[in-house]
Amino acid sequence: MGAAMIIQGMIGKSRISRDGNRAQGGFSLIEVMISMAVLTVGMVSLLGVFGLAMASTQTSQQDMIARQLADESYESIVTARNTTQVNWDDIQNVGATDCTITGATTCGIFPSGLRAIYNAGADGIYGTADDSAAGEQTLQDPGPDGVFGNSDDTYLPLTNFQRSISITGLTDANGNTFTSVRNVIITVQYVVPQTKTPKTYILSSYISQFN
Repeated sequence: MGAAMIIQGMIGKSRISRDGNRAQGGFSLIEVMISMAVLTVGMVSLLGVFGLAMASTQTSQQDMIARQLADESYESIVTARNTTQVNWDDIQNVGATDCTITGATTCGIFPSGLRAIYNAGADGIYGTADDSAAGEQTLQDPGPDGVFGNSDDTYLPLTNFQRSISITGLTDANGNTFTSVRNVIITVQYVVPQTKTPKTYILSSYISQFN
């Protein structure tokens, strides 16, 4: 009877010892490796999101510049019409044949196709044939102090951008051309730095012969 109690006591102590070792034991090698794998996947995903955010920020800036270049072209055309700086025959692409004002064979001052971004030439209108003599346009940045007009201002070239201006007549359902209204489509194209693929911004509007 006494020997049985001693044996049971030893068995109980052995179980307590095993349970205590199990409670104090650390992670196994497999558990550590799985944890590291999960952490690595999470970090890679986070870096991918960060890179995408940076790329989106850069693309947004390029989109803003493209929109500004298109807007300034259209505004210069409208201003030239309002100030009678050019006549209605001039507000067409080079080689147009709708020259009812001057009676010339061909007219128009806006070259067709994508062209480099130049400053406005002698006529003060962006996108006309005399712009190339005025030099390539740059974007002025205020510099570290954030104030325009200081000595730390920087000028960014717009060599990554091209612009085209298309001015065409409008027709009705019977094919008759409206002589006093034309369609203006200004296209600005640039290459996305991250993907090296072209992206296009298009401004489509109308212009009337009259103010």
